[in-house]
Amino acid sequence: MSQARQRQSSLAIGVDLGGTWIRAVVLRDGRATRRVQRVGRLPELANFLPTLFGARSAHVDSLVVAARGVWTATERRSLRRRLRGLARRVEVISDAEAALLGALDGAPGLLILAGTGSIVLGRDRRGRLARAGGLGPLIGDEGSAFWLGREWLRLRPDAAVAARALSRRPDAVARIAAGAPGVLRRAQRGDRQACAIVTAGQAHLAAHAAAVIRQLRLAMPVAVSWSGGLLANDWYRAGLRRALARHVRCRWQPPRTDAALAAARLAVSRLTD
Repeated sequence: MSQARQRQSSLAIGVDLGGTWIRAVVLRDGRATRRVQRVGRLPELANFLPTLFGARSAHVDSLVVAARGVWTATERRSLRRRLRGLARRVEVISDAEAALLGALDGAPGLLILAGTGSIVLGRDRRGRLARAGGLGPLIGDEGSAFWLGREWLRLRPDAAVAARALSRRPDAVARIAAGAPGVLRRAQRGDRQACAIVTAGQAHLAAHAAAVIRQLRLAMPVAVSWSGGLLANDWYRAGLRRALARHVRCRWQPPRTDAALAAARLAVSRLTD
């Protein structure tokens, strides 16, 4: 059987495993099928794949899982062990890496991700990765929805009372991040305090991006794409573009595809490794 024929008849799955949602793409016989499911715990992934795709794990040839907060080789090995048995071949990468692969289709450049949290990830021509930010809400996530919401919360007269109440809630980060759209609306209307917060957030993201560009010595103009709910806001993204233009010359481009499809395509490529 030819290599092309073998690849077509194989079942490859890519999964974008977030804290709240599982997004998956199966590639089989040249066709892509998407599924999304709200979940709370990793073990549910073992039931998610067979249920949605009608495929027993023994019949899944290649599975790539893009997981949040997975960076080191030790973290990847640990998660891969927990996923053992879901496919003949299992690989684990970070969700930001999958988002970068999808956004630039594997080409060198930069991804700026800002949703509830934030991170900047870059790749050079040799495939080397560098990152800035992504340290979580306690000490990082500058320019994210959480960061904007928290900075606005600080300005409230009852900030101390509100903070104590939020600290008792398991969904505190999500609730604070939910305030970001309101901050953006106020800034667009000209509210001085909101404008200052938004401008500072954009400057933080631009500084992270410039640091990654310097570290990788990316050739200019640097290809830059974006991901995350906050950067889906055209007005916020336009301000970020202006902030980054003060550091380097860039060529902005919309993301070509999402993390789940990028993970599925990587799973297909691993079939012949």
